[in-house]
This record gives sequence, C-alpha cells and structure tokens, in this order.
Amino acid sequence: MLGLFPEFKPDFAAAGLTGIPAKTTQILSEDELIALLPDYDGWIIGDDPASRRVIAAGKAGKMRAAIKWGVGVDNVDFAAFKDLGVPVENTPGVFGGEVADVALTYTLGLARETYRIDREIRLNNAWPKPSGISMAGRTVALVGFGDIGRQTAKRIAACGSNLIIYDPAYAPADGIPAEPAVWPERIGEADFIIFTCPLTPHTRGMFNHDLLGKLKPGVRVVNVARGPVIVEDALIEGLSSGLIHSAALDVFEVEPLPADSPLRGFDRCIFGSHNGSNSADAVRRVSRIAIGKMQRLLGLS
Repeated sequence: MLGLFPEFKPDFAAAGLTGIPAKTTQILSEDELIALLPDYDGWIIGDDPASRRVIAAGKAGKMRAAIKWGVGVDNVDFAAFKDLGVPVENTPGVFGGEVADVALTYTLGLARETYRIDREIRLNNAWPKPSGISMAGRTVALVGFGDIGRQTAKRIAACGSNLIIYDPAYAPADGIPAEPAVWPERIGEADFIIFTCPLTPHTRGMFNHDLLGKLKPGVRVVNVARGPVIVEDALIEGLSSGLIHSAALDVFEVEPLPADSPLRGFDRCIFGSHNGSNSADAVRRVSRIAIGKMQRLLGLS
C-alpha cells in the first residue's frame, strides 16, 4: 500500500479520511509506533508489531480503530484490542491467487532449476543444462488449505501432480483431487512440500530436525507462509547433507535475510523478499477494502 499510496488519496477523501503514509519500507518498531499512534484516529497495520504495549499507547491518545491490511495476523494481539476496547478487523481471503501464483512459479523453478540457469548465464557466462524433474505424477504435500492453499492446489493439480493436504480443518473442494493426512504422516511420499499455512503455535517450527528422518531423499521445499514455520537450522542441515534437493523461500525466520545466512550458499535455492502478495492489482483491491472498513469502524459511513 505504501508503494502506491498517492493513488489512494481520492479514496481516503471520499471516505471522509486523510491518509498519512508511514515513513518505512516494511515495518515500524514498537517505540516508533508508540511515538506516532496517539496522534491518529485509525491505524492500517502492515507487518508492524501490533502488541499490547503499542495498542495501549494508541488508545491513550486518539486511536479508535485499526485494520490489519492483508491476511496474515500473527503480528496482531487481538486480545489486547478487545481488552482495550479498540475495534480491529483484517481483510481475509484477498491474496489467494497472487500468493498461489508465486508458490507455483517457485515450485516449477525448483523442478526445472530455471532460476539457477538464469543466474549462471547472467553471472558466470555459463550455459548449464541441468536435468530437472517433471511435475506430472509427482506427489506434493501441501500444508494449509485455506484460500491460498486451495488456490495453490488448483495450480498444482493442473500440472498433473498428486496432492496430500495437511490441514486440521480440511474439507474437500470442488475440482481439486486431493487426499488429506495428519502431519507428518505420509510426508515420506512427497517430492515437494509447500507451506501455505498461517503461523500459529501449532505450525511454528513444524518443519524441524525431527522431520528430517521422515523425508524422501531429493525433496524440494517451498515456503510462502511465514518464516518461523520452518526451523532454518533443520533446513540447512537437510540441504547440506543432500537430503533436501533445494528450497524456495519467500519468507524467513529473520527478514531481510541476513548477509551471513548459510542459506545463501546453496545455489539451487530460490529466495524472495516476503513479496508473494504484492501485485499492483491486489494492492489496489485490498487497500480500498481497508479504507472502506476504516470508514465504517470510525462511524463515517
């Protein structure tokens, strides 16, 4: 939203609001938020730490409503909002297609090593021809079957792959052939593991050292969920041993990815910048939803 913020000035005005963009690329710290929020009636939250301490500071000032922009809510203390009497909503079900597109491109990139080929040609004047693998007939373990998971499953199924779904709330979806399983049962069948789940106490660290002994040699791992779903030391161990062929990660335990991260040493891997939802079309759509919700929560509609 920040990148396209000038476009939304008329939308704010039509809602009886004035929008002020934060001076940041990704997040503000708790201390920065505590200094800023008391001066504002509403807060559109990105990946910022919406902690009890921050919310209390805003409530002590002018803040009367908040909207979590997007679908990920692991950074928001909803209990604190409730306790302090500040209404808050998010914008669910808005990025399924966009994030699923990225999940598919990462999966295909690992299967055929297209990103690596591009890097070798550009950086080393090479002409590599690695033998990739076909998607047809392969087994994909998909962790999470919400909006993003279902959209990802549609795309993967179109490639002719078999799907095993891990989600305690799984329900069959029309047109998506899949078999449910309980994590980590049957994980040893998977040629690919794709994480699209939310970050919760149950999913945090679900890919860990204990899982390594259950994996199929040569498995490829994709994470478009949240970084802490994967224990990176375990992933690094699997990559180092050759058990894991490669990984495509849009998210990390620490973001941006530290310059000294051992992950940077694996040239088959693909890295993103927590940017899976960021298409201009989706940003426009979700930003206008957020503005409309803010208008309603502030009693201006």
